[in-house]
Amino acid sequence: MSAAALRGAVDLSSLRNRPAGPAAEAPRPDGQVTPLVVDVTDATFGQILELSRTVPVVVDLWAEWCGPCKQLSPVLEKVVTELAGRIVLAKVDVDANPQLAQGFRAQSIPMVVALVAGQPVPLFTGAVPEEEVRQVFAQLLELAAQHGVTGTVPVGDADGEPESPAEKPLPPLHQAAFDAIEAGDYAAAIAAYEKALAENPRDEDARAGLGQVRLLHRTQGLDLNEARAAAAAAPTDVPAQFAVADLDIAGGHVGDAFDRLLDLFSAVEPDERSAVRERLVELFGLVGDADPRVIAARKRLATLLF
Repeated sequence: MSAAALRGAVDLSSLRNRPAGPAAEAPRPDGQVTPLVVDVTDATFGQILELSRTVPVVVDLWAEWCGPCKQLSPVLEKVVTELAGRIVLAKVDVDANPQLAQGFRAQSIPMVVALVAGQPVPLFTGAVPEEEVRQVFAQLLELAAQHGVTGTVPVGDADGEPESPAEKPLPPLHQAAFDAIEAGDYAAAIAAYEKALAENPRDEDARAGLGQVRLLHRTQGLDLNEARAAAAAAPTDVPAQFAVADLDIAGGHVGDAFDRLLDLFSAVEPDERSAVRERLVELFGLVGDADPRVIAARKRLATLLF
């Protein structure tokens, strides 16, 4: 990340001058005790923009139905807390705040963007390991310093004690999967989530986590250019098309991935269609049933099936 990254990559102009909501909903750079993790709405976003002139603000765009979001959020909160006021985390529920989701062009979540001196800085999309979050935040602090944003916010009460209650620990198998993901051992994470689902088939967090880590496992070590060349050379080769679709999903190109697999479904022999349909259904689960791109792709798949 360089100083050149600080640019208007997303359009936040419509939200800059909105009236602020209650002061308790957003942090204040006024010397008072400030929470490091805050929920932000369309109405309170103006205060967050102002705060970003004092301290970098990391914006976490998430939704309740998003499994990868639930994986990533505790990592973001942990790292922000350790930085002790040098960064504030602003959480945006995209379902409840459509104007912010549109302003940040949130085509895939979780999506993480920083604000430095009122300007957006894209960081990453998707759940990433804790070590990568630390590296990105370190680069963000360097970039902020280049633009004169070097302040901190006061945290804790008068005795220096934190105000936030301790986070609820993850279930043991979820924690095992999370630790394995941080270590880059995706096979172990898959095994942990599969065991969690075997014990409780209704564990939707485990199901979402399993889909995400399977995607990480499949795309590990893949080269996008090589994968695209292989897919172009063999339009009906199912593994080659799967590889590009996985990379597109991981990179936030959701519509491209769905279109590729739907075209493949139409082109392959009948005995290969079941695998293509299963991969589509798996990716639908990753993106979320309420996503309009999933709804459109499901309709097209139904047309192809019947």
